[in-house]
Amino acid sequence: MKSKLGESLARVGLNGFLVGILWAIGLAGILPELGSTESNLPWKPFIQVGIALLFFFYGLKLDPAQLRTGLSNWRLHVLIQVTTFLGFPLLVFTLLKFVPGIDPNFALGISYLGALPSTVSASVVLVSISKGNVAAAIFNASLSSLLGVVITPFWMGIAGGEIAGELDLWASISDLSFKVVLPVLLGLALHKYLFPKIKPFLNRLKYLDQTVILSIVFTTFSESFSQQLFASFSWLSLGGLALFMLFILIMVVGILFILTKMGSFSREDWIAALFCGSTKSLVHGVAIGKVLFPSAAIFGLMLLPVMLYHLQQLILGSFLAKYYEKNSPEDASGL
Repeated sequence: MKSKLGESLARVGLNGFLVGILWAIGLAGILPELGSTESNLPWKPFIQVGIALLFFFYGLKLDPAQLRTGLSNWRLHVLIQVTTFLGFPLLVFTLLKFVPGIDPNFALGISYLGALPSTVSASVVLVSISKGNVAAAIFNASLSSLLGVVITPFWMGIAGGEIAGELDLWASISDLSFKVVLPVLLGLALHKYLFPKIKPFLNRLKYLDQTVILSIVFTTFSESFSQQLFASFSWLSLGGLALFMLFILIMVVGILFILTKMGSFSREDWIAALFCGSTKSLVHGVAIGKVLFPSAAIFGLMLLPVMLYHLQQLILGSFLAKYYEKNSPEDASGL
């Protein structure tokens, strides 16, 4: 069981990439001047070009025909997207108002987590391991990523106004349109012509994504450490944040499980809803957040909740996926 669980964890991304993120944060703590705004290295143009390429190749990998085919299962799609972009943010905003003891410095980052789109690769892999509706998972993960470019900054315009001061919503959407939406649409338009050529190299393309994300994490935390933003936080405060992230994850999974049972969804569909509706994308969180929140120091605080949730969703998700894989008769119906 342990070896199988380890394999599934590796398949959804709990591998060298997350280790690399930890190394990037550690290096930023040791040599903050190397990645801060005072550095002589050209981090800003490299990251800006990297973000555009990341989303261009994401669009290139999307199959327009597959997206059109997936429209038929509308009940499932509505549940997943409403949970991701309405239910999840409202739950997070409500908890922030009524749960005591949450450090206000993490409030905007927790709100940002709630507004993010679903993760793409991890949710699809988890659904596949669980023997759920993989086609629906691919469709909803892709749709969620596209919608997130507009909906995430919209929610942060609301949360930013209440928690962190002013956030220029329209300027952020305009910036995202050039740096994210345009590359995605260009890639989508060129899918038919270029995807067959890059398909043999898809496994290598992930290293481009990871390099860009690690660079953003390193420079973000370098700036945070250089301004000593984390000096006032105790391990108890960070542990409380981790527990709060786990509480949110368990709540969302539980709510989705109840809703899919009430809606009489098939086993394959409720598994897709469970994983696509409860996961949040670290890649999109880092890339979109870099545009939305140009202050690297503040962005470091915001990334902590997202990274903690990402780690926990992979561990809990892999555990559930192995359970569902082991108990997967046609009439399987519960946890």
